[in-house]
Amino acid sequence: MASLILDDIVIEQDQRPLLSLDTTVAPGDVVTVMGPSGVGKSTLLAFIAGFLSPAFTPRGRILLGETRLDTLPAEQRHVGLLFQDPLLFPHLDVEGNLAFGMVREGSRRQRRERIHEALTSVGLEAFAKRDPATLSGGQKARVALLRVLLSQPRAILLDEPFSKLDAERRDEIRHWVFERVRHYRLPTLMVTHDEADARAAGGRIITLGDTP
Repeated sequence: MASLILDDIVIEQDQRPLLSLDTTVAPGDVVTVMGPSGVGKSTLLAFIAGFLSPAFTPRGRILLGETRLDTLPAEQRHVGLLFQDPLLFPHLDVEGNLAFGMVREGSRRQRRERIHEALTSVGLEAFAKRDPATLSGGQKARVALLRVLLSQPRAILLDEPFSKLDAERRDEIRHWVFERVRHYRLPTLMVTHDEADARAAGGRIITLGDTP
């Protein structure tokens, strides 16, 4: 297990600084980044994941342990990204969605067994052949996180992951997500507007200032 290191990160837009950040996220820790809209929270996650728009100019280094990520293409970074929308593929059933991002190790039967074990762990063992459109918001959120975990990431990024959930399910899903990232000892960086999300994460909170 390795720490996620953001080493003197600066992201500029139109030659003006948008954000700067220097921090380390230890394995199993959840660090929350907060700030007003437009301050660059999602832009930061895009830079870490490898999807930064050419409209932005980054400086600094992103490391996962001894591995420098910002010089690698997105598919080689092994960073899982969970959005506020589950983004499940509508043309695939639940099992197909979970299989999509899996590392192709072992036989097809072994991969299906891993999927079954994952679904069982969240009480969805009977849902493998279900159409994602028939799932509740909480069920979709669990499937989305399982898909990320089954891809065997080395770090997790959470982009407003609970904002679309109703209040009744929100606390439960929050607890479930944070429990999983701690269990797998994944360094986790979350951006959110919601102070309740930040408190529930239980880790450090970094507040970015207004856009210059």
